Amino acid sequence: MRSFEEIETLAAEKKGGADKLAALLAEHNPPKSEEELEKLGDDHWLSMFTRCVFQAGFSWKVIDRKWPGFEEVFEGFDVARLAFLPDEAFEALLKDKRIVRNAMKIKSVQANAIFLKDLAAEHGSAARFFARYPVSDQIGLMEILKKRGSRLGGNTGQIALRFMGKESFILSGDVVNALIRENVIENAAMSKKNLKAIQAMFNEWKTTSGRTLNEISRILAFSTGSGH
Repeated sequence: MRSFEEIETLAAEKKGGADKLAALLAEHNPPKSEEELEKLGDDHWLSMFTRCVFQAGFSWKVIDRKWPGFEEVFEGFDVARLAFLPDEAFEALLKDKRIVRNAMKIKSVQANAIFLKDLAAEHGSAARFFARYPVSDQIGLMEILKKRGSRLGGNTGQIALRFMGKESFILSGDVVNALIRENVIENAAMSKKNLKAIQAMFNEWKTTSGRTLNEISRILAFSTGSGH
């Protein structure tokens, strides 16, 4: 296994040099602090969960174009209101052309509102729960999103965390390939054994490199493929 410094050098070579790699890393905002995350309203989390759920397996450009309609239809993603969405309101949503009319994804909005409402009851706010959850156990947070949330397993939940500003890695195909190349895992299966090994390695790289999980996962991705 290479040191992370060697992996970073490989990524720089593939992207045209250290300066270009640094520029690529700088294109994305750094993670928010715990205090910044805790100040976010739970409606922001429901909005992002909804956006990521609807983008999964669909054109992101279409969702971007329709997003003002989503905000209108779901009335600012008020968690308390959407947690108690009556059946007739759901039926109306299935016919509303302002959004993508996918029944299962529309249902997930209410399910995730209930999830966030429950987190708020348990922790004061859902935002506080996510802000204070240790980044050293992202796989634990991913498991919570998968089990208690709706359609938030796999990369969908990981992308939502990243977009909200939570320090996190994303197990994209390129990242997984890099992890296999470095013998962190033997295959692409997201088994408990593999996830445990991935978390341990990310934690070690974070300590030794001084980089955030965001940067580490992006550098891993940049170190694969044919380069620039």
